[in-house]
Amino acid sequence: MKLTWKLGAAVVAVAVLSTAAIAQQRAFFGIATGGTGGTYYPLGGMLAQLISNKATVDGKKVSATAEAAGASVGNAKLLGNKEIESAFVAADILDAAYTGSSQFAGAPLKNLRALGALYPETVQLITRADFNINSVRDLKGKSISSGAPGSGQYQLLTDLLKVHGMSRADIKEDLSSFTQAVDKIKDGNLHATLITAGVPTSSVTDFAQSHSLKVVPLSGPEIAELQRQQPYYAKVPLPANTYKGQTAAVDTLAVMAVWATHEAVSEPMAYEVTKALYENTAILGQVHAQGKNISLANAMAVGTTPMHPGALRYLKEKGIAK
Repeated sequence: MKLTWKLGAAVVAVAVLSTAAIAQQRAFFGIATGGTGGTYYPLGGMLAQLISNKATVDGKKVSATAEAAGASVGNAKLLGNKEIESAFVAADILDAAYTGSSQFAGAPLKNLRALGALYPETVQLITRADFNINSVRDLKGKSISSGAPGSGQYQLLTDLLKVHGMSRADIKEDLSSFTQAVDKIKDGNLHATLITAGVPTSSVTDFAQSHSLKVVPLSGPEIAELQRQQPYYAKVPLPANTYKGQTAAVDTLAVMAVWATHEAVSEPMAYEVTKALYENTAILGQVHAQGKNISLANAMAVGTTPMHPGALRYLKEKGIAK
């Protein structure tokens, strides 16, 4: 019995030591993405897999994980608190966080750094065709979701209402996620939702399969004023047939998504993960159409937030940065 116990204890000890040894041979790297109904989540999952398969830092294999997260504002705060190594953040939110403006007024996150720009996120004001909502002004008295208070859409809704002479008091507000909001619109329990994501957005694609979708245009002098106030927003068309039943292009806005980190992440790590991103865009394009829009040519379109030295070294090697 004593011999058996000693052998068992020895096996356990070896297993523990082996696990510890494996852990020592790996460097861990997290990516905060977004909700499962958006674009950040699937792209982040594949990016984590690519990093885990290809990146080595100081002789250690990098083990990357993608984590579903709230939204851009929340992701920026995670980085500012060094609770995760990297995150996807909309360019306007990243700039606000770094400079201490808008939602970050008086509390700048000066430790934020950019790894590189990703793709343009399209603003989509989604409703049901039978709800008779044809403009932002038609939202008055209606229920609309802007996502969580920690999202870029939350601030954008405030700005959209303001340039149209309204405020949040003029609407019935809902704070559901992309997927939850779309489900509520299906059931008639919500009139509209504001979504900023790469297109096609999976939750909207699903909605259009079973319901008559309307994407409300964002255009006119009010939108021109919004662009003057928020220069990160560019006028873009949502191409015809992006979604079932959407047979004509819709004028709207877009803002660049950025992969961000913080200054405590090592230069070798930042170099390797940036390399894994830009040298595997074809694979990312197979996961989501927006992966095809990630390119070295746009890598520096990150706004005022400084590039991480490791990312900058890679981009200099590729002739993108000076």
